[in-house]
Amino acid sequence: MSKIIISCAITGSIHVPSQSPHLPVTAEQIATSAIGAAEAGAAILHLHARDPLNGRPSADPAHWAAFLPRIKAGCAAVVNMTTGGSATMTLDQRLAAPRAFAPEMCSLNMGSMNFALYPMLARIKSFKHEWERPFLEASDDVVFKNTPRDIAHVLTEMGQQRGARFEFECYDISHLTMLRHFVDRGLVRAPIFLQFVFGVLGGMPPEPEILTLMKRSADRLFGDSYQFSVLGAGRAQIPMATMAAAMGGHVRVGLEDNLYLSKGRLAESNAQQVNLIRDIVERMGRDVATPDEARAMLGLKGAAQVAF
Repeated sequence: MSKIIISCAITGSIHVPSQSPHLPVTAEQIATSAIGAAEAGAAILHLHARDPLNGRPSADPAHWAAFLPRIKAGCAAVVNMTTGGSATMTLDQRLAAPRAFAPEMCSLNMGSMNFALYPMLARIKSFKHEWERPFLEASDDVVFKNTPRDIAHVLTEMGQQRGARFEFECYDISHLTMLRHFVDRGLVRAPIFLQFVFGVLGGMPPEPEILTLMKRSADRLFGDSYQFSVLGAGRAQIPMATMAAAMGGHVRVGLEDNLYLSKGRLAESNAQQVNLIRDIVERMGRDVATPDEARAMLGLKGAAQVAF
């Protein structure tokens, strides 16, 4: 098996600050948590921004600018900027910061979908900020819009014009066929990095049989031109990542996807989750890739070519 890439999603746009005091919100918290994850073994840092005053997901380039240079100066990890942002943002808002900072890597969601967060409400006893409850409640009527036109726009703006490669986030088998469509159009080239996403209400449930189906489908559609990683939301994080590692894939952990380290125990940092999955995959005989090894595996342009 090739070396295993550990990605870490530092803060995301899903959880609200009331769910955990350890969720990074300010620029200092995001940078410190990201650097800690890299030191623990994460080769790729999947990043979102938040308003430091209230923790709300943010698309403001100024919020990104407050932590991106710190991360670059503090570690060698690949910076992977979201183009998904939040389901409540427009595409122009989601692309504002990636356009400005031209990272080595961006995430790209491969289809429109329901993205329901409201079940979290039952587990939150009190809220720190006024925006949190309405944000979660409204997710029962939100469509996360990623049309073929949107996808083509991101591939052109970030890929062709700025040289970024992509973490193709696939929440369903149909997202793989959509990606194949863009390969056939010449907008996506190998090596392809797939992120299978399990456990979001509106996407695939975290079941081993579905992971196996996704792997077989990717083999059929992309042959040997791709590599895959697995993201399991919530309690599915470590079981699904472990299965991916056993199948020769890569793994993603982080507080964006899961706030816990074990049952009933909040993770105090992203580094804790990286250390946990690193221990598991190394016991399985997998060697963890360095950032530069990940760059070579995924054909990235290098940290010297970003605009931050």
